[in-house]
Amino acid sequence: MMTVLRYGWRGRSYFLTCTALVFCSVGVAKHAQAEAASPKAGRVAAKRHHPEVPATKKSVPARGRAASAPHRPRAVNSAAGEEVQVTSNHAHSTGANVVVSRAAIDHFTAGSSPLQVLAATAPGVSFGSSDALGMDTAASTFYVRGFNQSQLGGTIDGIPMGGFGFHNWYGLNIDQIEIQDNIQSMSVSQGAGAVDMPSGQTLGGALTFQSSDPKDKAGGKISQSFGSYNGFRTFARVDSGILNESGTKFYASFARTSQNLWKGYGDQRENQANVKLVQPYQHGRGKLTAIFDYSGFTQYNFLTMTKNMWQNYGQVAMLKPDYAKAVRWAANAQAGTVPTEVQGVLSADEASNIYWDGSQVQRNYLSALVNEYNILSNLKSNTVLYGHVSNGDYGGTNNFLTSPTSGIPMVQQMGHPDVRRIGFTQSFTLKLHNNDIQSGFWYQNNTFNYPTRLYEDGVNGAHATLSGFKKGTGTTWWADSFNSNTFQFYIKDVWHIIPGMTLEGGFRSLTQTTHGGTTVDNTAALASTWGTYYAHPVSGSMTASNAFLPHFAFDYHFLDQHEFYWDIAENMRTYDYATQTNGGTPWGALGNAKNSAQQVFDENKSKLRPERTWNYVVGYRYNSAFFSGSADFYHTDYYNRLAGITSGPVNNTYSAYLNVGRETMNGADVLGTIRPFHGLEITNSFSWNDAEYKSTAVPYNGSTISLKGKHQVFYPKFMYKANVNYTYRRASFNFNTTYSSAMAMTYTNDVKVPSYWTSSLMASYNFGKIGHALQDFKVSFSVNNLFNQNYFGGLYGTAAMSGDNNAILYQAAPREYFGTLSAEF
Repeated sequence: MMTVLRYGWRGRSYFLTCTALVFCSVGVAKHAQAEAASPKAGRVAAKRHHPEVPATKKSVPARGRAASAPHRPRAVNSAAGEEVQVTSNHAHSTGANVVVSRAAIDHFTAGSSPLQVLAATAPGVSFGSSDALGMDTAASTFYVRGFNQSQLGGTIDGIPMGGFGFHNWYGLNIDQIEIQDNIQSMSVSQGAGAVDMPSGQTLGGALTFQSSDPKDKAGGKISQSFGSYNGFRTFARVDSGILNESGTKFYASFARTSQNLWKGYGDQRENQANVKLVQPYQHGRGKLTAIFDYSGFTQYNFLTMTKNMWQNYGQVAMLKPDYAKAVRWAANAQAGTVPTEVQGVLSADEASNIYWDGSQVQRNYLSALVNEYNILSNLKSNTVLYGHVSNGDYGGTNNFLTSPTSGIPMVQQMGHPDVRRIGFTQSFTLKLHNNDIQSGFWYQNNTFNYPTRLYEDGVNGAHATLSGFKKGTGTTWWADSFNSNTFQFYIKDVWHIIPGMTLEGGFRSLTQTTHGGTTVDNTAALASTWGTYYAHPVSGSMTASNAFLPHFAFDYHFLDQHEFYWDIAENMRTYDYATQTNGGTPWGALGNAKNSAQQVFDENKSKLRPERTWNYVVGYRYNSAFFSGSADFYHTDYYNRLAGITSGPVNNTYSAYLNVGRETMNGADVLGTIRPFHGLEITNSFSWNDAEYKSTAVPYNGSTISLKGKHQVFYPKFMYKANVNYTYRRASFNFNTTYSSAMAMTYTNDVKVPSYWTSSLMASYNFGKIGHALQDFKVSFSVNNLFNQNYFGGLYGTAAMSGDNNAILYQAAPREYFGTLSAEF
């Protein structure tokens, strides 16, 4: 991935959304979902031999993180198609699956991101964020064996989650869907893939989340947390219990989380609501489930930094509330000079990344109907109909534009994305003797609109940060619009050869066509008044299609406590789309003033091919009451790696989106858990990943550069994790720590993020029943970043080819304390 022009916007998102769905069909709950819903403590055990023993398995590798443009007219290197997503639907336990139960989630601070919990418990998984709970969607950086969140598939309750990117171009992050307290279990599929996963982004593994069902008995739960930096979190849930003879039941829940930023001005606030209704059919024929999820997230953003800014400029943050200083620094940015306070410390380019403020306000609505129905005793059906709407405001101060009325060298630049996603999945499972035959299809239509508007800053103060963005109040700079249609068909057969031994074979066919691009471009008209610069207007269609993506898996449980498995699959990732100034897509950040973006797009269109991977996994697992252990090895061949790069001759370089070669990945995960006596469990895991680029002649700055042998960016070569759980009567204790080795932050590996440790501690006591109403009254205390380490806390944007002039790093939160009181009734 190479140079990407950072004209895009990280910022506020105001997600006003609405979705309504109604549906009915026939459906079957996937075996994997049934397993995931199991309330057993720890992870689901291998096969069924020792259900009290955690089972562990691995996933497939991937690459970088999709590019999202920041906020200034500077060239930044981009990695095309490098993102990760979260969620996996393994329809059966092939062994390449790590399941995290509700009991394990409860070992972490209330409200912690599920991705953060997965990273602390599953081998080969890493997560970074700028805040202690992992709320910041811009900083959220999640990897599974080298694949980032835009390269993994994901579902919750069978609902496709789509892409998990910051701007939610075509999907929604788990943190914005489900309140953490309502997640019953989650699993990370670290195998080679699953043909029944409804996703156009999967290059490797995937994640599956399962929310809890309403309880049979009426009641509820309340929880109140307090924490550092005025942290405050309230959760409440009410269960109706079974309401009638047909078994109707539902729950409604609400959570509110708020915390001041640990550095700089502002805070984070999120309101969430989940409603779930279950209507069983008579005679055990299945059930119909209705789901509604809402989230509203408001945040003043943290500042992204270069490594030099992070290490040598202390607690660097936005300039708010010092408006005079912000205006002065903006004038320096436009003049290309360094402010007096940081001369000799920061470059002019680095100083221009420090500005007045940035923010995001998001509103998300997701609705679904899930119909599981037993047509015959051996024929089951599962249907999911879903709709998702998101609206928002993302943005912040642009130091390179000028407010025309006031003459202030700053402008509030805001993007107002609107996402409308609707689709359905349908699957059938037929049991014939020793074979389970499953077939199904998935269709989704997604509409994405993104107008970017400019709002003036005044002489004595800036435009309001979180309001005043109604349509018609700003000046439209440019606008983009995309519409995509995705269709997938799959079929597979699981052959039960002998008891405990299965062989699976199947394939999927996937196609996606996307139409869109620039619908409005006022760059030239606004150049003399606002100082607008080249905005890369382009429009056109792209299709990614593959009729045969095979998957084969073998799983053998033998001698009661042993398991051997292998997994092989080919995967394809459809083309990304985002705004015209965001690199890393066929439509984004192309060309220059001399070579139009449209011309570059038209030339690239016939040459581009979708990214593909072949993934291979082989592993072994052992389970007993005293010890559980697993080890596996994986290999990935990554083809048609796409990237935003600088191309063309030295005297006329321009941004393009091209195939930049192959990548190979070899890796291994080893995990061991001992239980020396009742109540104590100690887990250690070690992960090794050798992901190397194979490109020998990547176009860059009018020449070519070799990346052969360079390690993948932003994924550690080594990780070590330790987790200690101890329970004595009503008291429990958990300590976990993770070591991540140094990570390359440039494609030439000349600059690296230092290695670091991150640790947390949790202690709780359950007082049991209090009075006649409250039950399981529990007090817990936790510490995040226990040893107050200064470390890498995620990134926004994409890696540079070389050098430390790319402000994409976040600093992780310092040590923070949290206390929680909770009870059921």
